[in-house]
Amino acid sequence: MVLKAELADYSPVRGCMIIRPYGYAIWESMQAELDKYIKSTGHSNVYFPLFVAKSLLEKEAEHVEGFNPQCRVGDSRRWQAARRVACNPTTSEAIIADSVKDWIQSYRDLPLLMNIWNNVVRWELRTRLFLRTTEFLWQEAHTFHATEQEASEEVATGLEGYRQVSEDWLAIPVIKGRRPTAKSSPAPTGPGASKR
Repeated sequence: MVLKAELADYSPVRGCMIIRPYGYAIWESMQAELDKYIKSTGHSNVYFPLFVAKSLLEKEAEHVEGFNPQCRVGDSRRWQAARRVACNPTTSEAIIADSVKDWIQSYRDLPLLMNIWNNVVRWELRTRLFLRTTEFLWQEAHTFHATEQEASEEVATGLEGYRQVSEDWLAIPVIKGRRPTAKSSPAPTGPGASKR
């Protein structure tokens, strides 16, 4: 159906897809709607690189363990760097924490509300257009707060945004629930960190 509707096509690179004009128009509309909500909550869009130093990724041992078959590590000598790099399977908390530690100097710098729109790469065994591809478009918010209560309230605000876009804009019903704890998805660290 995706192929017949001309939403996407297969790429010459295994597991990747080409998003055609109709498909990309849907993405842009959905992204614009969600981005409007995200910005209304005080978030600013930021960009973190697709590549992360392997040493930073290793700091998230449980996270990396869950994504290990999906991470690709390469020697960065060609880029004249002194360390190995990996393609991010998600926007790594380690690279964010490594940067943000220098941005937040006191409680006056809180809350820090960031939203990320970028691409990530996962080496999926079985790929399906729009469902599971090697490279895909990604949205994720990362926030830092003075208290755990503020972080919890931020998560609730984010989930409400996803609900609104899903139900009110896409006409897809939502059943609210809690995500089970999993080794591959550790909770953000620190008393006032949140990720949605």
